[in-house]
Amino acid sequence: MAYVAVKGGETAIANAHRWLAEERRGDPAVPEIDVTQIREQLSLAIDRVMCEGSCYDRDLAALAIKQARGDIQEAVFMIRAYRTTLPRFGASEPLDTIQMRAARRISAAFKDIPGGQVLGPTFDYTHRLLDFTLAANGEADIPPALKSEEPQEYPMPNIASVFAHEDLLEVDVPTPDAPEPYDLTRQPMRFPAGRDQRLQALARGDEGFLLGLAYSGMRGWGNTHPLCGEIRYGEVDVEFVPEELGFPIEIGEILLTECVMITGGKGGANKAPQYGRGYGLVFGHCERKSMSMSMVDIALKAADAGEAANAPVKDEEFVLYHSDNVEASGFVQHLKLPHYVDFQAGLLTIRQLRAEFFERQRANGEATEPAAIGELVS
Repeated sequence: MAYVAVKGGETAIANAHRWLAEERRGDPAVPEIDVTQIREQLSLAIDRVMCEGSCYDRDLAALAIKQARGDIQEAVFMIRAYRTTLPRFGASEPLDTIQMRAARRISAAFKDIPGGQVLGPTFDYTHRLLDFTLAANGEADIPPALKSEEPQEYPMPNIASVFAHEDLLEVDVPTPDAPEPYDLTRQPMRFPAGRDQRLQALARGDEGFLLGLAYSGMRGWGNTHPLCGEIRYGEVDVEFVPEELGFPIEIGEILLTECVMITGGKGGANKAPQYGRGYGLVFGHCERKSMSMSMVDIALKAADAGEAANAPVKDEEFVLYHSDNVEASGFVQHLKLPHYVDFQAGLLTIRQLRAEFFERQRANGEATEPAAIGELVS
């Protein structure tokens, strides 16, 4: 049997594009979904695309989701590709999340945490039952949310400030001579990786992969079972220092989710015992992502401290090389592209090895070579 390539490639590809457009549109009798509707009503999908695409633009994320037919990874790929075409004018000032205007802030460690527990918009206390009223035509009546009787504390202290008076929580102390943070969008991955590079890679890593790694650490592959010190979600001001001014000005606001996981620490000869700290900070409302990120951060820091990297979640190269869904998707999906030469070379090798195998069997008086498929059919 001969194996040949399908011909007429350009025509076939053009037709595939047209067919894809038809499939994306769906039934023409159904009104086309608008980018604004996606942006406003699929906000968590928007947040994930912005986060993993490393580009904070809700309209672009909505367009990518529409064009990708809801395929989140494909939408992330589009956003990453578009991001590479944008000019860069500089870097913003470090964000101060204590100044966050929090819509949600909870702690599983402190019941009466300073600043209060703010449940905010969450699925945590829903029953996960399908609401068939959403399938009905027209708008559902949504009663207004009740406002808290107590004013929200602002600025809201974070978990580090709660522990500060006893020095019970590990803190990251900025140093004036610290180098510029590693820029993974402009520099290739390198090892050993600094924590700045690791956190950047985790922030844009695939949520599902990081969730699986975090779960594996809790189940014994890494011995990582922390407490949720704090999760907060809200709006933070972004400041930038123009060269012509020399002082920071506010250029916008972005929604962020921040998570701090805490875990017991043993201390050492020159260090008193205190809680270790894992950190996650991501665009939008992405709590699973920020929690998973902070748990993986704890595991990688443990390996830095001398613990054996005896689990995937503690292996820096394994985690960082495989967490990027754009690279992973591209590497897997390239297998769909033509590999005709590879296949023909392998086919020749397999046929030669089979011929040698059956020749040895005949020489030893053993079973003979099976009949060809055509002979069996006839």
